[in-house]
Amino acid sequence: MKIYFVFILLCSFSLLSFGQTNAYQDIDSLFSEWDNPGVPGCALGIVKNGKLVYTKGYGIADLEHNIEIKPSSVFYIASVSKQFVTFCILLLEEQGKLNLDDKIQKFLPDFPEYDTPLTIRHFIHHMSGVRDFLTLMYLKGRSYLDNIDKNEVYDLIKRQKELNFTPGEKYLYSNSCYFMLAMIVEKASGQSIKEFAHENIFQPLGMKNTLFYDDNTDLIKNRVFSYEKKNDEKRFNNLIMRYDLVGSGGVYSNIEDLFLWDQNFYDNKLGKGGQEIINKMHEEGILNNGESCGYAFALNIAEYKGLRTVSHGGSLAGYRSQLLRFPEEDFSIIILANRSDANTRGKANEIADILLEDKFIKESLEEESQNAEPKNLNEKEKFSPGQLTEQPDLEKYTGNFYSEELDATYQIFTENEKLKLKIANYETQQMIISDYDTFATDFGLLGFYRLNGSIKGFELDAGRVTNLKFERK
Repeated sequence: MKIYFVFILLCSFSLLSFGQTNAYQDIDSLFSEWDNPGVPGCALGIVKNGKLVYTKGYGIADLEHNIEIKPSSVFYIASVSKQFVTFCILLLEEQGKLNLDDKIQKFLPDFPEYDTPLTIRHFIHHMSGVRDFLTLMYLKGRSYLDNIDKNEVYDLIKRQKELNFTPGEKYLYSNSCYFMLAMIVEKASGQSIKEFAHENIFQPLGMKNTLFYDDNTDLIKNRVFSYEKKNDEKRFNNLIMRYDLVGSGGVYSNIEDLFLWDQNFYDNKLGKGGQEIINKMHEEGILNNGESCGYAFALNIAEYKGLRTVSHGGSLAGYRSQLLRFPEEDFSIIILANRSDANTRGKANEIADILLEDKFIKESLEEESQNAEPKNLNEKEKFSPGQLTEQPDLEKYTGNFYSEELDATYQIFTENEKLKLKIANYETQQMIISDYDTFATDFGLLGFYRLNGSIKGFELDAGRVTNLKFERK
């Protein structure tokens, strides 16, 4: 009887191992295009029941030196960094050094006052209306790949005379909020966020390869570099990044360390310990109308095929990152990529489809249609040319237009009977008629305004920056 039991046990183990092997082979096939010499790729970590059950590197970390990606390779994780900022904020709240409803000016007294008070809570949940500094820098003609001085960014945010909307009225993602939250961490703690996070998060959890990178002259062991495809889609450009601002991003980490961070959500060892601070991390912001804004403490709480998910992604230069957790299944997927065409959330979902297939709630075709993601329209699809009966006199729109808030001048001129826009050193953009006195470009939508029939300026709507005013010089 004993022999029979052992035989059955061994057979079960073999079948389980065989099933897992097949599943991991299916997962490897998802990355087969990247698992080749001479191309960038990603590092993968799969977590189940408290263990890092599968790790692998696909592709090359450094194309110039032909260094392969490994699970220990260190990537820039972009906006996944934001959850470390919010955890710092909650640790400081726990220490009695701040309150989430404190006004921003308590810690940053030189920040302008608007009609409605701005609080730390508004910033955490992207409900502030403060314009996004990465968009502002882009509209100003600056590249995020360059080194940008912290004071220059803060001064640019403070130059904005108005908000995108009244604080608390809506949700609109803004990197400015987290850039300034990092400043608040430093003011409240008396330390740089790099030091505070190291002492209170990274070191206690044993995250030895994780840091807030606030000095681009520092060396990072096992660093992965980022790339984008050339136009022929067979070779790659090196996206060399000297960006070292922290808060909106700024963390470098690897699969092994992010596994430790992921596990702390199940059994918190930081601060005073216990799950109270973890529960707060999952609380979504509440809008002025009492509804949820849909964004927690730099965590997105949602569902995928009937299972609850907690996630966040990141994107900057050629780096792409995704940390996707299915908490009820004690299951997580971590993907860190170094190519700008990497759809890390899509890949994470495909992995979940393989390993959690038997857990998903099957939806009817009608439900799938109702729950389908809305089409992600590009600018030209959003702003198709209006059905105007007459072409406007394009010369009326030409000239130099200055924005005091950007401290930048845009040139608008005609060429080959088409209206063109020139910003700094960017390539000239054609302006497409969208509606009366309204034109679309890759930078956003320009709505011109008149005084006594003459064009005096325009307002620019560019997604995370709205109603940015330009006056004709």
